[in-house]
Amino acid sequence: MSGYDRVVQPAAGDEALENHLGGDEARNYRRYEYDMVAPHVGRSMLEVGSGLGHFAEQFLPRLDRLVVSDFDPYCVEQLSKRFADRDDVEVLQFALPTRVPLKEKVDTVVMMNVLEHIEDDVAALRSLAEVTLPGGRIVIWVPGYMQLYGDFDRKVGHVTRYTPATLRKTVTEAGLDIQVLKPINFLGGIAWWLAVRRGGVGYPDPRLVKIYDRTVVPVTRLIERFVRPPFGQTVFCVARVR
Repeated sequence: MSGYDRVVQPAAGDEALENHLGGDEARNYRRYEYDMVAPHVGRSMLEVGSGLGHFAEQFLPRLDRLVVSDFDPYCVEQLSKRFADRDDVEVLQFALPTRVPLKEKVDTVVMMNVLEHIEDDVAALRSLAEVTLPGGRIVIWVPGYMQLYGDFDRKVGHVTRYTPATLRKTVTEAGLDIQVLKPINFLGGIAWWLAVRRGGVGYPDPRLVKIYDRTVVPVTRLIERFVRPPFGQTVFCVARVR
């Protein structure tokens, strides 16, 4: 199950699907996301597709500057309200792969479940590289493996699900160097396949997400401390700007 807390490419009636799964039902999963991403974040960060801001907010204590963004007007409005009293937080509205309207470059860009929505993913990464300092990082978190592609992916506008090989191709074509590239959340991939692909569930039941979050996520984290999985629900990449 996924811990999405952002809305991307909404269709009528479906805009809440990804947004819903990042609330209290997925607290452990959100911490899992944070702990994977945080070691690669510098002092200034742009998050693309911030949704309601749950994920980005965790980084505030370690940042000098945070830029949150979304293309959806509702999310931008909520982000503006959430960070209204923060002088160190900027809110932007844009849609990749167009030019990013960022006046000052950042040392880190974070994309959590965003790239899979974009047809021209190479152009999107090139746009982000233009607003990242030389030597900075673009952290990419995307759903893995087309074997897991189902109704949920279609409803929320996923163009694809990546493998390490297909993500490597996209990242290198964008002119970036790869520092980390691996599948993660092996047990989540199995659970997703059973529930969504074999089980025919159109989208994850929040009650099952909560159970999964309390039981499977801690076990997954323990296993992945010692074993690199050959497959996973997610592909994780850290790319360096030359």
